[in-house]
Amino acid sequence: MGTTAERLLVTDPAVSADLRVLVLAGGLSYERDVSLRSGRRVLDALRAVGVEAELRDADVALLPALAADPPDAVVIALHGATGEDGSLRGVLDLCDIPYVGCDARASRLAWDKPSAKAVLREAGIPTPDWVALPHDRFSELGAVAVLDRIADRLGLPMMVKPAQGGSGLGGAVVRDAAALPAAMVGCFAYDSTALVERYVQGMDVAVSVVDLGDGPQALPPVEIVPRNGVYDYAARYTAGRTTWHAPARLDPEVAATVADVALAAHTALGLRDLSRVDVIVDAAGQPHVLEVNVSPGMTETSLLPLAVQAAGLDFGRLIGSLVTRAATRVTSS
Repeated sequence: MGTTAERLLVTDPAVSADLRVLVLAGGLSYERDVSLRSGRRVLDALRAVGVEAELRDADVALLPALAADPPDAVVIALHGATGEDGSLRGVLDLCDIPYVGCDARASRLAWDKPSAKAVLREAGIPTPDWVALPHDRFSELGAVAVLDRIADRLGLPMMVKPAQGGSGLGGAVVRDAAALPAAMVGCFAYDSTALVERYVQGMDVAVSVVDLGDGPQALPPVEIVPRNGVYDYAARYTAGRTTWHAPARLDPEVAATVADVALAAHTALGLRDLSRVDVIVDAAGQPHVLEVNVSPGMTETSLLPLAVQAAGLDFGRLIGSLVTRAATRVTSS
């Protein structure tokens, strides 16, 4: 298991042009538009390396289409619950359709941030202290009393975000205790459970992990510098709102530590093929894992493609190789 992209740089990813690939994108989550952009980019990249690929939504026509003309493999470019809570992967398993990415169990685990953080903590992987609070308990126990205890426990500032969700939707940094109630209300608009965690000041870094056959390896870390200081939905997908540095401006020793932590998180959660590990590196150079994404964005401003480019790899060949491995994995099982 390597900690840099060095082995990937000397690897020519094997891509089978004989495969028929279905790219799933869209869905009904808040991240539908982003998913469609991811799907189209994956579709174009696969076609550019000679792979026959088709884009399809995850709707009522999907299962009849899979039964009538099953593809050799599927790329899940769905974000939000549809692509990341494990349910779709479970259905694909029932249909004996191979797909790129982790299995349903691991996807469910990574999707639920409090559960994933508990696994990371048990494995000795640093992650900020947190409290997970369902909306019902929040109401039953009294909002004021609960929020006072959270503030006492975690201190300020705090990060509030949905326990299940992505793209920064429903997330807010709370620097004043008086702003905590509004942040909780905003969070509950996207999920019935809020994750409140200690806010770690530092460099926001994303580490993409890929496995092309020699074990999971970390691509160059991508440093994220949002113009308004918060990497929210607008900062992620609006041109000019964020500056990215790929590779991140980290000392070599710190970069190696960040890569090791990302690989450890990928492994602890039982993931495969690819993932993106979101990390904060504090002033002392210590990485803190925030969350792990099993269906990373693939848009023109997404972090995994930036890391692929920084590693000197071709995006289409990398995706094509992952598709080839997924199909082979099922065929040989």
